[in-house]
Amino acid sequence: MTDDLHGVVVAHGAIAPALVESVEEITGVRGVLVPVSNSGCDRGRLEERILAAVGDRRAVVFVDMPSGSCLFAAARRLASHPGVKLVTGVNLAMLVDFVFHRDLTVELAAERAADTGSRAISQR
Repeated sequence: MTDDLHGVVVAHGAIAPALVESVEEITGVRGVLVPVSNSGCDRGRLEERILAAVGDRRAVVFVDMPSGSCLFAAARRLASHPGVKLVTGVNLAMLVDFVFHRDLTVELAAERAADTGSRAISQR
């Protein structure tokens, strides 16, 4: 098993699977990102889904919003996991960049993802 980082995308409804599918189509890199949806579950079940997706691997958990059920579930259950960092405001640009930079530390990968995602937002 490789020690490269894995990504978990946690979002409302069908957003997570759509983002993961899009990244896989764009990059050709498969099996790196795991989608987790809050659909059809309460917070306890969502926490279980997130924990199962992370497992015992080093991971960056990408959450759709900087507040709400997805963030609260991830933050609560992953606070004691030293090999996991959370990044909110997930977007396609940060995920595409992430799959090509999984050799970084968790901290650097999360920082890079947030920076890449921020730079991808503009007004024209």
